[in-house]
Amino acid sequence: MLLYVCVKGHFMVYSKRDKLTVMLKQYFKMVLQILKMSFCQVSPAAERLRYILSEDDDMPTPTLFTEMDTLQREGDELEWKESARWVKFEEKVEEGGERWSKPHVSTLSLHSLFELRTCLQTGTVLLDLEGYSLPQIVGEIQIEEGMTSPDLREKISFVLLRRHRHQTKKPIHRSLADIGKSSSSTSEYPCLCCVRSSRSRWTRTSSRSMNDIADTPSTDQLKNKFMKKIPRDAEASNVLVGEVDFLNKPFVAFVRLAQATTLGGLTEVPVPTRFLFILLGPQGRAKSYNEIGRAIATLMVDDLFSDVAYKARDREDLIAGIDEFLDEVIVLPPGEWDPKIRIEPPKKVTSADKRKSVFSLNELGQMNGTAGGAGGLTEDEEMPAQHELGEELAFTGRFCGGLYLDIKRKLPWIPSDFYEGFHIQSISAVLFIYLGCITNAITFGGLLGDATDNYQGVMESFLGTALAGSVFCLFSGQPLIILSSTGPILIFEKLLFEFSKNNSIDYMELRLWIGIHSCLQCFVLVATDASYIIKYMTRFTEEGFSSLISFIFISDAIKKMVGSFKYYPINTDFKPDYVTTYKCECLAPDPSEFTPWLRETEGNCPAEGSLNVTALDWSQLSKKECLKYGGSLVGKSCKFVPDLALMSFILFFGTYSMTVSLKKFKFSRYFPTKLRKLISDFSIFMSIMTFVGLDMLMGLKTPKLIVPTEFKPTRPDRGWLVMPFGKNPWWIYLASFVPALLVTILIFMDQQISAVIVNRKENKLKKGCGYHLDLFWVGVLMAACSFMGLPWYVAATVISIAHIDSLKMESESSAPGEQPQFLGVREQRVTGILVFALTGVSIFLAPVLKFIPMPVLYGVFLYMGVASLSGIQFWDRIKLYMMPSKHQPDYSYLRHVPLRRVHLFTLIQIMCLAVLWILKSTFLAIIFPVMILGLMVVRKMLDMVFSRHDLAWLDDLLPEKEKKKKDDDKKKGKGKEKEKKKSKADDSEEEVRNSIFCCPL
Repeated sequence: MLLYVCVKGHFMVYSKRDKLTVMLKQYFKMVLQILKMSFCQVSPAAERLRYILSEDDDMPTPTLFTEMDTLQREGDELEWKESARWVKFEEKVEEGGERWSKPHVSTLSLHSLFELRTCLQTGTVLLDLEGYSLPQIVGEIQIEEGMTSPDLREKISFVLLRRHRHQTKKPIHRSLADIGKSSSSTSEYPCLCCVRSSRSRWTRTSSRSMNDIADTPSTDQLKNKFMKKIPRDAEASNVLVGEVDFLNKPFVAFVRLAQATTLGGLTEVPVPTRFLFILLGPQGRAKSYNEIGRAIATLMVDDLFSDVAYKARDREDLIAGIDEFLDEVIVLPPGEWDPKIRIEPPKKVTSADKRKSVFSLNELGQMNGTAGGAGGLTEDEEMPAQHELGEELAFTGRFCGGLYLDIKRKLPWIPSDFYEGFHIQSISAVLFIYLGCITNAITFGGLLGDATDNYQGVMESFLGTALAGSVFCLFSGQPLIILSSTGPILIFEKLLFEFSKNNSIDYMELRLWIGIHSCLQCFVLVATDASYIIKYMTRFTEEGFSSLISFIFISDAIKKMVGSFKYYPINTDFKPDYVTTYKCECLAPDPSEFTPWLRETEGNCPAEGSLNVTALDWSQLSKKECLKYGGSLVGKSCKFVPDLALMSFILFFGTYSMTVSLKKFKFSRYFPTKLRKLISDFSIFMSIMTFVGLDMLMGLKTPKLIVPTEFKPTRPDRGWLVMPFGKNPWWIYLASFVPALLVTILIFMDQQISAVIVNRKENKLKKGCGYHLDLFWVGVLMAACSFMGLPWYVAATVISIAHIDSLKMESESSAPGEQPQFLGVREQRVTGILVFALTGVSIFLAPVLKFIPMPVLYGVFLYMGVASLSGIQFWDRIKLYMMPSKHQPDYSYLRHVPLRRVHLFTLIQIMCLAVLWILKSTFLAIIFPVMILGLMVVRKMLDMVFSRHDLAWLDDLLPEKEKKKKDDDKKKGKGKEKEKKKSKADDSEEEVRNSIFCCPL
């Protein structure tokens, strides 16, 4: 007790005896740990780093560019030659000296790290030195070192102030003028290694020239293209190592300047220097010095140690940083791998923030030597981040509270929504989404025309897409969402038209009132913050819905391609040797059928009535004329057009495969980064143009895109406005509330699920979203399209995902070997507005668009469907069924959840998807939105099948206040009582640690 009071510094009175016992126990435990650390000479590394890294500092630590120079002899001169550099990974100068090596992960010997620790313990450490030039810094180092011999000081200064030759200059090959200059200056810059303790010669040469390093950056430094790989706020760390013959023991110095200063030609690039590490030693240990230099250089680019180096207050803080680095180092046995192998940089590196988080108060007792996993969570007991959809879906409880917050959130971003859209990447996004939209408009327009007897057709589809899409992109809360017609809406329109036709009800007027009621119901949902229920849609529901839409795109593209083979069948019985026997003849109709046909012709076309068709040479008529005059085609070659079927497949699959290849081209090793990124951004446009050109070159009559050429309704007997009264009984206006309710559910589910997928946190959207504002405008557009007799529109999941994918941004100045970091999405309204504006004027672009083959657009459809599946965990888990365990990717959930449980979860999702697919393919598709709600019910039932731990990794935990606690108590081995005791012990331990750190023994 007396020992505790002495350390604490003052007496403390405890009311409870058990608390005193716990604190004494924890105290003696800490004393034992401290005694193990060199008899209290150094505080534990974790303790020091905890206080160093927990200091409040608004300024982030700058990126460090580290360069290592070694002392070399060039002719009769001494010079520092650049041998390696680090921004994130190591690059070495190859033996030939003509090129840099490929970036690789630094592999260090454990012995070099221990030697580096000794160097910092015994050498000079100057922190926050006021330095303005290299000669002044060298002088300060020697004063701190306590060198009294003037001769030794001059020799060290002479060596450290030699010129630096960087890799930007071509070594070895020098002009005659340079050689002459070298020979004439031999006496001025002698070779230090050749001087054998000649005091008089040292005095003579050093008095002539002590400074050979440039005071200002050279032209080569200023023009170095490597600056593009370094962030603008970067600072430099210079490592100088070499061996000399006038030292008996190593000369070591670690310097941190108070302000980063440009030290002339010291660094390859004109980056101000903040840190200097100097190691000069006796001859015979050049390799050891080089490894120590590589060790400190690697440490300086380590995120954690660089932060320590910037915040260190003394020598012990730096040593604590090295100790923590040693705690995390993984040693590879020398007999198990080849040290000459250079390790490729990983695609994903552990975040520095995650590494620093281990120094928090609640985890301090679990680090630095905790063995066997005792005292903390094991890796399998870790839990992923909580499922959160953000404050946008918070229930306000006020009338239109969510809508008000959405408008308030989006108003400040309106200017940037427009000027950020003016970028070359936006051009590729516009071209890509435009082609997808017009293809979708033509497809659904044609299907709507067939289902509604042309009350709605391709023209209405074009006009509605342009109107609804442009208004939504201009005023919505999430302009990245693309509106389009969907399959369930098409089914509803078909059933509604058949009901109206069978019951003698005017279809357009009934549809108008359904749209009005649906609009009002959407307003009610917006006013009551009903979008709040979207918070209960976890990954299970989102992925089931998005996978279904993706599979629909893929299957539709394949179906249309297979349809081309049916329309243009390939003659598999064709034999080249019997080509002379294949023919197709036009035969005249029978006389019994000829007279009625002649009367019809005479009645409809008098000009042809006078034509003596009996005198026609039927064998000379074309296929079109033969069928026109009532003839029939007979022959084996009449129905076969093998060229068009094969060509259509080439266009279809070629467009898809070329787009996939070019999209991945930015990860290729060929061409500069900007060119690769440009090719990747315009991959779809380049693929379409390539195969459109191929089609024109071949000259075959493949099916082409058909675009309306006149601005008028598809059905001649309808106008552009639908009147609400006069054609149906009055009770229809009220009864339409019931089918409108079904439409509202469909609109709500399609819109909000697509919005959740677009607003995923993986997309790193910064401007927020507006679920309520989006639904408000969808309701407004429902009423507007109903009055104009246009199709209804809702968020299109696949096209919206493709829109986001085409606008993704990546870091431009990435370190050599580092993968470009995903920065987010270019959030703006320009691309969407341009896409729908182009869709509206497409009727005037018919002369150009008619050259685009439909198989090319089917290939675009296929790519959009396949691309939207990438990154979906559900699809990754499906592929696990076909992979042996040893070949399975290292997914995080496979580390924490047994494989059989993963397969069971995936099987349930597949069954749900199959049910949705069957419903979609039948007349029951009208209840499709209700089945989406059913997915949420199924997800809730999974809480009874899977533990919260498994669901946290495979899906997301439902955001409920009271969750079921059927958990991993057996795995953790901890009850509530143990948790309370542990928290009390942690509080006591923290007090003891604070007292010990503040007043060490």
